[in-house]
Amino acid sequence: MSSANIAIPAAHRVGHFSYAIRNIVSEAKRVEASGRRVRYMNIGNPPAFGFQPPPHLVEAVIQALRNGENGYCPSVGLLAAREAVAEEYTGRGWAISPDRVLITTGTSEAIELTLTALVDAGREVLVPLPIYPLYTAVLAKLEATPVYYRTDPDSGWLPDLDQLERMITPKTRALVVIDPNNPTGASYPTAVRRALIACAERHGLPILVDEVYGDLGYGGPVSPLGSLAPEAAIISLSSLSKGFVAPGWRTGWLAVANTPRLDEVVGAIKKLADGRLCSPTMTQFAIPVALRGDRTSQQTLRDAMRERAAITTSMLQAIPGVTCVAPQAAFYAMPKVALPPGKSDQDYVLALLRATGILVVYGSGFGMSPTEGYMRIVFLAAPNELREIYGLVGQFTADYLR
Repeated sequence: MSSANIAIPAAHRVGHFSYAIRNIVSEAKRVEASGRRVRYMNIGNPPAFGFQPPPHLVEAVIQALRNGENGYCPSVGLLAAREAVAEEYTGRGWAISPDRVLITTGTSEAIELTLTALVDAGREVLVPLPIYPLYTAVLAKLEATPVYYRTDPDSGWLPDLDQLERMITPKTRALVVIDPNNPTGASYPTAVRRALIACAERHGLPILVDEVYGDLGYGGPVSPLGSLAPEAAIISLSSLSKGFVAPGWRTGWLAVANTPRLDEVVGAIKKLADGRLCSPTMTQFAIPVALRGDRTSQQTLRDAMRERAAITTSMLQAIPGVTCVAPQAAFYAMPKVALPPGKSDQDYVLALLRATGILVVYGSGFGMSPTEGYMRIVFLAAPNELREIYGLVGQFTADYLR
C-alpha cells in the first residue's frame, strides 16, 4: 500500500480531552437543521442574550485601534494593564505588584499557563466536583490526574473539607478553587475560604483560585481569596469576560501572590507566555478603563442575574422530580432530576433537546455520575423567556418521569 493512503493518527492525549459545554452543540445543530428552534442555555455568553460591555470600554478599544495599536505587545502584557490589575487586587485587600501580573487570552489561557507551569505528568491536582471541564481537559493534555473533592448540594454546594484533606497525597501538586463557582452558582462563606487556605498551607500546596465571577455575587463583589491570607501561595485568575461582559475580547489575567515561594512559578509562567508572543493588544487598553472607571453597569448586571436566579430556582423547584440549589452568584444553576432506572443525565438532556429545543449540559460533563441526574443551566435569557422555558421543561419532565 502506498504511504499516501495511510491515515495519519492524532496524538493519543487528545482522546482524553473533552469539553461537554461545546461538544453537545453538534446535536443541537442537527435539531436546528430539522426545523426546530434551539434555545442555547449551555454556555455562559452574555452578549448572545443582549448584554454588552460598557460603552467606555468599547471606546477604549476603538481608540487603541485608531491609534495604530495593532502590533505585538510585551508577552506579559501592557504595563498600564498590569498596573491596573495590581491596583485592583491591592485595593481589595491583596497587595500585588505589577511584575506578578500577566495578561492572558482570557481566563482559559491563564488556567492553561498556570497548570502547565506547575504540574508534571503523573502528578495530581485537587479540583472541585462538579468541575468546570477546562481544568480536567488541560490536565489530560498534561498527562496529569484530577482528583475530585466533593462539594455538597445539601450545604449549598460548599466543599467537603474533611474529604478534601483525605484526598491529598505525596503526588498532589495544587488545589483548584472556583469561587464564585461555575457550574453551581455557589459562593463560599469566609470560614470555608479560610479553611481551604489553611488546608493548602498545611500541605505546602499552591491554590489556583478562579475568580472570574467575583464581580457577580448577588450581595456585591466577592473579595479576592488572597485578601484573607496575603502571604499564602495563591494564584488568582480572572478576566473582562463576565463582570465586564466582554468574553469575545479574550482579555484576562493571572496574579501571583507576593511570596518568594512562588518566584520559580512566576518565572515558569512568563517563560511559557514568551512562547505565544502575547495576548490581543488592543483589548488590553480596556483593562485600566474597566478597573478604574464607572462600574455602575455591574450593579445592573448583578440585579438582572439575581432576578433570573430567583425565577430559575422557584420554577425548577416546583417541577415534580426536580431539585435545585439556589445560586448565590453568576448565571448558572445545577438542578437535579430524579431519573428513571436505567437512564443517564445525557439521555435526559438529549431527549429534552429533541422534544423542546432547549439545550443544557448534562452533569457528567462536569464530572458528576451520569446516574445522578444533574444538569447545568445558563439563565441569561430574559425573565419572560425563562418562564416559558421552565414551563416547557416542566411539561417535558412530567412526561419523561411518568
